[in-house]
Amino acid sequence: MTYQAASAPPLSQQRKIVIYIAVLAGMFMASLDMQIIATALPTIAESLGDLELFGWVGAGYLLATAAVTPFYGKLGDLFGRKRVFMVAIGLFTIGSLACGMAWSMQSLIAARVLQGLGGGGLMTSAFAIIADLFEPRERAKYQGYSSAVFTLSGLIGPVAGGFIAQTFGWEYIFLINLPLGVIVIGVIAFAMPSFSPKRSHSIDYLGGLLLAASVTGLVFWAEEALGGSYSGPLIYVLPAVVVVALTAFVLVERRAVEPILPLGLLRNRQISLTLAMSILMGVATLGMLNYFALAMQMITGLPPAMAGLLFLPASIGSLLAAIVSGNITARTGRYKIFPVIGMALGAFVLYGFTHISATTPFWAIGILMFFFSICMGLQMQTLMVAVQSSAPRADVGAATGALTLSRMIGASLGLAANGGLLHGALQRAQEALPADIAAQLPVPLPDLTPKAVQELPPELGARMVEAFAWAFSHVLYFGSGLFAAGFVLALLLKDVRLPIQGKKAEAEPDAVPVVAE
Repeated sequence: MTYQAASAPPLSQQRKIVIYIAVLAGMFMASLDMQIIATALPTIAESLGDLELFGWVGAGYLLATAAVTPFYGKLGDLFGRKRVFMVAIGLFTIGSLACGMAWSMQSLIAARVLQGLGGGGLMTSAFAIIADLFEPRERAKYQGYSSAVFTLSGLIGPVAGGFIAQTFGWEYIFLINLPLGVIVIGVIAFAMPSFSPKRSHSIDYLGGLLLAASVTGLVFWAEEALGGSYSGPLIYVLPAVVVVALTAFVLVERRAVEPILPLGLLRNRQISLTLAMSILMGVATLGMLNYFALAMQMITGLPPAMAGLLFLPASIGSLLAAIVSGNITARTGRYKIFPVIGMALGAFVLYGFTHISATTPFWAIGILMFFFSICMGLQMQTLMVAVQSSAPRADVGAATGALTLSRMIGASLGLAANGGLLHGALQRAQEALPADIAAQLPVPLPDLTPKAVQELPPELGARMVEAFAWAFSHVLYFGSGLFAAGFVLALLLKDVRLPIQGKKAEAEPDAVPVVAE
């Protein structure tokens, strides 16, 4: 049921834009929260102590998000987007307040879990609302504009996090969400129609819990095993738990009246290919960006602030690619070409990164970053349009949630797998060092920071940079291979044409049937 459905009054374009901006603000809150905390974490750990729990500030949020994301899309289909979005942003805002009032690392982690319970619904609900507001071709354009949210948060998040934590206190990186959250809730409450689809409200709790258990187990296993921890029996038990939970999930979904993830969606070739590409892209892009930041500092020797400027071309390229591809899709109704080009470009760009060294000009690195971001911009919103236009209207929320979950799984696996690859290669490089060279290092090679490398004697420092570049090339080759696999999947997509609102299917025989009640 969309906002243009017969049971709801048509919305004026002005009212649609007001709702759209409010939804983007909610997306911005969730996106900024993932960026702004990175540079403030050292200050938080210094203030609250318990440094060994440091990683759980991010992991707690991620696991909570993974657990609830499958629910939000389906709940929006059943109870209406407005209710679900307001619950999500309400939980996120309350969680932000709890984070700002945390008195210990344990209480902050608990508050981050609460925040994640809301954050898991902001992205899914926001994209589903955009799908309801605009018809398929127009939707492609506005999904492209949505990329500005991620670009803006990526630009100001790390800088704002460090500045706020140092100037006002780390608590305020969370408390700044409060006024924005209240404003968004107010706008949505008054501007957005309040009605629910006329369909049964049979919630598949068991299926949702099984899917949440499998996804949470997979994410946790990735953090522990692929990340290089390799400690404890859980890394051997969790894969079995995930397989059992997924098997039980499929059996439950086959019998469910209102499945949390309709299995029929996965039988749709266009949707299944898109979900697979989203996982691959999550590993090769979102799961690699953190290691790009480390590599730029280690290899170029630039301080963090200057190395951060190398990401400016990336932000601009991603935004331009998303907007241009969105507008072309809106005009022509075709979108297959963009993931095909994006995947091919990503494979070549990551291969190009394997040739950078301490002598590589900054402008050359900037060009590579620019084209890497273009491959991201050509795909992120295009794949969202592909999934939403291929799903029955009654299951748009579930399909949107599935794509969001696929990206998150890919990003989680990427962070862990890429980190494991880098750590393993650095360990092998450490073992290959002559004993006299290894003895000169203040810490083992895998534990060297960019600052520590800069403080080494020039000849020794240059050798360590070379070793790190060799180790990082393993991550780049892995990512390039994933893009190549994604290129093959993109070629298998049907070259469909999105319909124009108001035109009959006969007028465009190859149009995608977006309404299938």
